[in-house]
Amino acid sequence: MDLDRVDRKLLNAVQRDNRLTTGELGELAGLSATACQRRLKRLREAGVIEADVSVVSPQAVGRPLLMLASVTLERDRADIIDRFKQAVRRTPEIMSAYYVTGEADFILTISVRDMVQYEEFTRHFFAEYSDIKGFKTMVVMDRVKASLALPIDE
Repeated sequence: MDLDRVDRKLLNAVQRDNRLTTGELGELAGLSATACQRRLKRLREAGVIEADVSVVSPQAVGRPLLMLASVTLERDRADIIDRFKQAVRRTPEIMSAYYVTGEADFILTISVRDMVQYEEFTRHFFAEYSDIKGFKTMVVMDRVKASLALPIDE
């Protein structure tokens, strides 16, 4: 899909604040509220806008501990990789997952209440899959930036 200057302006605005009204967005983009609403609908239907979400404070919901785990699988077979991807998608504690190149096969962001819950998670999730060769964990000491916003040139 080709994005014009107005589309890009709208995308930048909704990435910063997805609660802006179509009237407010229209003012920013030089459109009527109705025209703005049509563009946003088109961007959503085309999959350019994948989701409208809120960033929630982990501390506010009792999940202050974030872990980054690098996971290495036993073999690079498509069925093993696909099975692991499906397991990741079904697991609510895993906030994000990336299939990567390099020493590890996946990098996971995991949300837990405390170290006890993380140990339970590792015993349940990592031990359950015999195709996992190993994993390494890093504890997040400070969430410096939490964003899904992409830089979009207007």
